[in-house]
Amino acid sequence: MDNKLKAKEKLFCLYYCNSRSPRNAAALAGYGIFAQKTAAKLLSRKDIRAEIERLDTSKAVSDGEVISGYRLLAFGGITDALKLLYSDEMPQQSDLEAMELLNISEIKMPKNGGIEIKFFDRLKALEKLEEISHANGSDSALPFYDALERSAAAVREREDG
Repeated sequence: MDNKLKAKEKLFCLYYCNSRSPRNAAALAGYGIFAQKTAAKLLSRKDIRAEIERLDTSKAVSDGEVISGYRLLAFGGITDALKLLYSDEMPQQSDLEAMELLNISEIKMPKNGGIEIKFFDRLKALEKLEEISHANGSDSALPFYDALERSAAAVREREDG
């Protein structure tokens, strides 16, 4: 058996690490209508599990990923959510997987019919982005402010002395 993973298998591992959903990972990797069965087969393989473990240990959430996520919540579009809201029938699973629905926090189907979609709070996402921005900016600005304070103290000492 060849130890080298194929491109689709590598994609499956990446998607699985991000979502922990075997079926979705297989579908996104391109395994189509047999995604559930394929995912089960892939996860039973030692080389696939080893690649997933390698990716897990090497992958820590970076500040950039956090900022990117908040930006998607704050500035992401709602076009796909509106398509879902106003469609006459439930979209196919493949259509749903292709939709950008990250900024949706909840979907309900009330008894009286229709669909109810709640979005994440854009203002809270913007506030978090601002907090991150200030936290990153304040740390890098401290040495500058310290230098200014020392400089001002030196000038005062010269004037007093």
